[in-house]
Amino acid sequence: MVVGQSIDRQVGRLRLRGQAKYAADFDLPNMAYAALVQSTISAGTIIAIDTSDARAMPGVLEIITTENADKLQLPAAAGQAVLFPLLQSNDVLYNGQHIGLVIAETSRQARAAAAKVMVRYQPADAMTMMDSVPGEPYEPNNFANGQTKADSRTGDPEGAMARAAVRVDATYQTPIGHHNPMEPHTTIANWTGDRLTVWTATQGISGARETMAGLFGLPKKNVTIICPFVGGGFGAMGNSWPPATLAAMAARRVQRPVKLEVTREQMFTSAGYRPRTFQRLRLAADRDGKLLAIRHDVLTRMSRPEPGEFAEPVAMATRMLYACDNISTSHRLVSVGQGPATSVRVPAEAAGNFALESAMDELAAALNLDPIELRLRNYADADATTGKPFASKALRACYQQGAEAFGWNNRTAQPGSMRDGRVLIGMGMATSSHPTNRLPASASVRLSPDGTALVRAGTREIGTGTDTMMAQTAADELGLPVERVRVDLGDSRLPPAPGSRRPATAASVLPAVRDAAAQVREKIFALTRSHGSAAWQAPGARQLSDGIVRRPGGEIRVAEVMARGGVPFVEAASDVKSDAAAEQYASHAFGAQFCEVRIDMALRTIKLSRWLGAFDCGRVIDAKTARSQLVGGITLGIGMALLEETRVDPEAGRTVNVADYLSPANADVPKIETIVIETPNRVATPLRAKGIGALPTVGVAAAIANAVYHATGTRVRELPIRLDKLVA
Repeated sequence: MVVGQSIDRQVGRLRLRGQAKYAADFDLPNMAYAALVQSTISAGTIIAIDTSDARAMPGVLEIITTENADKLQLPAAAGQAVLFPLLQSNDVLYNGQHIGLVIAETSRQARAAAAKVMVRYQPADAMTMMDSVPGEPYEPNNFANGQTKADSRTGDPEGAMARAAVRVDATYQTPIGHHNPMEPHTTIANWTGDRLTVWTATQGISGARETMAGLFGLPKKNVTIICPFVGGGFGAMGNSWPPATLAAMAARRVQRPVKLEVTREQMFTSAGYRPRTFQRLRLAADRDGKLLAIRHDVLTRMSRPEPGEFAEPVAMATRMLYACDNISTSHRLVSVGQGPATSVRVPAEAAGNFALESAMDELAAALNLDPIELRLRNYADADATTGKPFASKALRACYQQGAEAFGWNNRTAQPGSMRDGRVLIGMGMATSSHPTNRLPASASVRLSPDGTALVRAGTREIGTGTDTMMAQTAADELGLPVERVRVDLGDSRLPPAPGSRRPATAASVLPAVRDAAAQVREKIFALTRSHGSAAWQAPGARQLSDGIVRRPGGEIRVAEVMARGGVPFVEAASDVKSDAAAEQYASHAFGAQFCEVRIDMALRTIKLSRWLGAFDCGRVIDAKTARSQLVGGITLGIGMALLEETRVDPEAGRTVNVADYLSPANADVPKIETIVIETPNRVATPLRAKGIGALPTVGVAAAIANAVYHATGTRVRELPIRLDKLVA
């Protein structure tokens, strides 16, 4: 079995040698370059655009503005692209909005000319901060893509809370945050008649194809999206953002291929962000720590205008994580004059978990209970809101094995009681959870006479080892060494697959690969019955390995079978749907995060000294990639907890810390230990994989906040946790 082993990534050497081609690495003959022109006000109307000086600059081919842009079919577009003006209106909704595009012979010429475009505005009052917006926050119109309601209620939370012996009532805040992947957005667009080919960084090839086809009024078959590699997405590349569409508009205008590279600074205005949240958490329990009521009320921000809103389902985990008969959640929005928000590194769960797990720690302190004991007393075997049993759950084992490996029993309960000289030591923990998804996906597998296989699917390699896991899955079914399986992905002309959002790739694509490979194996067996000797035509068990079909008393090479049958290769395709049985279960991955912090008593500097995460994430396909995913996810959570915050000038509505937006470096991250607890899934998923990408980030911020409280006795309810918040 290859599945489950530690396998080097198929494209690892390409990446190390710089041979993996990302969107910016493609070059087409006669290519032109485009640069964005952006608004310098936060609200108002464009009165006039003077492009005369810019057009006189060397190398300039064309300038597209709101005055001469192609008209797009916005109502037909898919996804969040409809939120953007896309040069279709003179209205300015936020600072940094794209209001023009310069096309030139070189990238440097395009950017120089873009700086010469002069714009006159009629400014309007800009409401860039949540507390400056008049009126009441409103309930989302299209919450969670219509899959659930913004508010939920079971039992009588108010009545149960009034009768409770112990209550916690606190408000937690998370800031605006940006993705900042290693690869900024780049798009190359090229037209051949009415056919459009786009090389772009995207987490969803099929979604990008639908968006482009809709905007330009094309049949989907006329649009090709190519994206073999993504240099980190984290949600930034989950939608077809305006630069991709504008590159296609520019290419059609100049009738040449056009490359548009978004600068690092423009990433703060061109690819969404994590919206700020205010979360009021109210917990009520009896003296034994049994939860009697939970209320989680969320206020967050979104962009103007309201149609196509983005509302993070922040309180979703609160609805299911703990056993409680009385639960209420609500989500409300405030429209502000900034660009559209979007999914950023575990949307909803990362922010909501910080509030919920911090509140649980506060409740444990009020009850004088160990934080793990409180969670065990409220352990849920079913979704507390829907009543659906969990498809699989090993969270109890995560608590137990994680606590033992971390040395949780060495923790003394009293805050500030653990010291090493002038250093305060704190130990904290938090629960991690994330929904698991399985979506329709397709794949094809081809076996050649030389004993090599080709696997194809319209997914992409986003850094998670998707191609390697596809090769492992096919290798097991075909009895081949993984080195003899080649994977072709990153092209919309391949069998369609879901995007890399809210981890679903492994659980969705791998079953399709497995089914297609199994079909190929059975076709080979059928050929042996049709074109083998008389002995092979008799029924009996057959095995396929190393390009040879074996049965008791004989063997025959696949190449010989194909030659006899007159076929150049054997191929099969599979379209796998999500399992209907899954609708009867609640599907989640779980984990327990444990951390130790060391805080200088005088300086209040925070240093993480130890970390351990124990995770129930289904069957592991590639052990090496799985560990990398877990460590990377925890690292992202450390950044969210201690460093990351986008600061906005309230007057100008402009990000003011682009140059010093902080993210973790090696010195910020301790040695991270991980434990994986593989549990069978009750739902019939062929590979029992749950998805691992988002889970390890959830719970990190709360674990750190809880450890900081244990070390200092100071409860920090607003991220990021900086030393100034620990100074009395």
